[in-house]
Amino acid sequence: MEGMSGPYLIRGSVSLPEAELTWRFSRSSGPGGQHVNTSDSQVELRFDLARTEALPPVWKERALDRLAGRLVDGVVTVRASEHRSQWRNRETAAVRLAALLAEATAPPPKPRRPTRIPRGINERRLREKKQRSETKRGRSSRDWG
Repeated sequence: MEGMSGPYLIRGSVSLPEAELTWRFSRSSGPGGQHVNTSDSQVELRFDLARTEALPPVWKERALDRLAGRLVDGVVTVRASEHRSQWRNRETAAVRLAALLAEATAPPPKPRRPTRIPRGINERRLREKKQRSETKRGRSSRDWG
């Protein structure tokens, strides 16, 4: 496709393989004026995640696991119909798919190492608590007569 802004990077040097993308176009319910009923501006982009060879095996495994709820027979689908022009919707769909895959293939976050609360901070908290309770106890209406 001439005019398309090249390979869509997922992360690092890995990009969406143009050959493995399936495009479908249909009439959009979005903006378009009089032109809207005659043009297929809605874009549906499909990518066969289960059969692709473009992703490293670890990434593929991770993506299949994380996107399990979105997949239909191992295929991930992205729709775009915000724009009036089919070309801009194609751009949007491709960028969205690349972002989705980037997020799904990201390494898991490092586990949090628990840290101890310094003793001084804990003691200060308890001291302030005690002081507050004294203040409130002093307000009770027992001694007022």
